[in-house]
Amino acid sequence: MMPVLIRQIRKPLTVSVLVMLLTGCGFALRGNYLLAPELQTMSFSSVDPYGELTRIVKQHLTINDVNLVQRSSKAIPQMRILQDNLDRRTLSVFPNGQVAEYELIYTVRYQILLPEQDVQYFSFELNRDYQDDPDIALAKSRELSLMLREMRQEAANKILRDMASIQL
Repeated sequence: MMPVLIRQIRKPLTVSVLVMLLTGCGFALRGNYLLAPELQTMSFSSVDPYGELTRIVKQHLTINDVNLVQRSSKAIPQMRILQDNLDRRTLSVFPNGQVAEYELIYTVRYQILLPEQDVQYFSFELNRDYQDDPDIALAKSRELSLMLREMRQEAANKILRDMASIQL
């Protein structure tokens, strides 16, 4: 009788203990970024209006309740993505001379113009190592595509973190 009761309460008890440990250490799921009220309405533009980074940043802004307006005016904040560029640098080669490993360098530059303030410029790089293998080119192509998507997602998160740190 007793072992059956222990088995029945073991799982809920384990979950409860884990939840208490996580909340006790300060863990919390990432919610909305705390953007200044002045940034809740803004104009957004990009040098690549149909690019993946532009789409992801717009999506993040919308999720964080930022009202994006089409027409810019000097009375509302403006954000403009100036550059998102991917470069690669050779890190190592196979004995036959083919590239074995690259370093991917994703550079993002953008600006935020706040009413009655100077333009604030931001720039950052994200780096990843990518191992190439010509024998499995299709799989490596897919891996590269996923890695680039992750880098753009991380870049969009960084842009919102930067926006949350702006002091008005």
